[in-house]
Amino acid sequence: MNAPEIATPVMRPYLPATTKFASGEDSPRAFLERCLTALEAWEPSIGAFVTLNLAAARVAADESTKRWRAGRPLSAIDGMPIGIKDIIETIDMPTQNGSPLFEGFRSERDAATVAALREAGAVIVGKTVTTEFAATEPRGTRNPWDRARTPGGSSSGSAAAVAVGAISVGLGTQVLGSILRPASFCGCFGFKPTVGAINRGGSYDGLSQSVHGPLAASLPEAWRVAYEIAQRAGGDPGFPGLYGPAAPPAPAKPRKVAVLETDGWPVATEAAKRALDRALAKLRAAGIAIAGSRDHEQVAAVETAIHGARELSVAINAWESRWPINTYRARDASKLSKAMLDRGRQAEDMTLEDYRRDIADRDRRRAIYHTLADEFDVCVTLSAPGAAPIGLGSTGDPIFAVSGSMLGVPALSLPVLDDGGLPLGLQLLGFAHRDASLFAAAGGVLAVLQ
Repeated sequence: MNAPEIATPVMRPYLPATTKFASGEDSPRAFLERCLTALEAWEPSIGAFVTLNLAAARVAADESTKRWRAGRPLSAIDGMPIGIKDIIETIDMPTQNGSPLFEGFRSERDAATVAALREAGAVIVGKTVTTEFAATEPRGTRNPWDRARTPGGSSSGSAAAVAVGAISVGLGTQVLGSILRPASFCGCFGFKPTVGAINRGGSYDGLSQSVHGPLAASLPEAWRVAYEIAQRAGGDPGFPGLYGPAAPPAPAKPRKVAVLETDGWPVATEAAKRALDRALAKLRAAGIAIAGSRDHEQVAAVETAIHGARELSVAINAWESRWPINTYRARDASKLSKAMLDRGRQAEDMTLEDYRRDIADRDRRRAIYHTLADEFDVCVTLSAPGAAPIGLGSTGDPIFAVSGSMLGVPALSLPVLDDGGLPLGLQLLGFAHRDASLFAAAGGVLAVLQ
């Protein structure tokens, strides 16, 4: 049945329920069934999943129930219902990449992140909708807060499914704004780790800015899922993986915060700007020092360094996409979107020297940003220009999220703002390999704002 138009999405955190598992007062199987009730109610109207494997999910939840009753859970997320973005391989379900070229495709293996989740006891519910190759072409998922609006992308289904309580966490990816933007539009937590912190083996997102990260029903669940994956799969080859403790970092009110307007400020709605101003006023009242480009020379230098982040990122992504777009085009160009074909042409108009210049420029900008690390605990901005726009032909503007992607730093979207009664995320940016410190600061900010 369709979700009633008056229904309000309600997220379903898993970790609080685990305190009742050992006694039998609750169980992973019972928790899963509550999620599936929400899935049945909402899925027909939002289309968050492309494939489901509910029989296997119930079996996994039953096995988890036995482990919790015996006092031997595999991890803190043993039994947690999770959705997997459909560019990430799963041995038991197709990986279709949001593309007709991959319809029904099975790799017959789990990606590194999925294998790690299964080892931790997580319950894989299904594959969530992605845009074409996690790029720009939408695939029909609707925003649960208003079905006429986009949920954001490219991790569209993961965000929407978490928002309605069908899963507690959805695995997503981001190369421009594909975790933070849908988290903002759908009102859930989004975590983009430091580049390289989570192993992307077996995933079709090979771009140098891309990362795997959770869209979650709570801040602690975002940390726990990322931590459990990293402990079992590490980071990308050549990277040290995610640093931090097993338990979610304790909240710590930041001492000093830098406010970044980014290139998104001119296109942000007035309501979004007012919402950010109100949040900053609360932080100041709580004794947190705040500096912006108008009163701090180094913050101004960072604003200059991140200017044009989207254009630089698009150029880098294009060159790095030359393969496999050329092979996809050779198979059947008619099954590729215009945007994907245009990216292929842009790549072929570039040279290796162009790419070398671009990545050197990116390194220069990253170095300027990290000069803030000694003085500031975190940087703050919006996660998106405003509420999710009306229409399903686009996933919205990534302009606020792209700076963190270009910089390669960890970033969080916290669902604490609104624009006209619709969700809007507050974005916190940290510093490379200080993901745990970012979570601690985010907990402190949440304590003030909530």
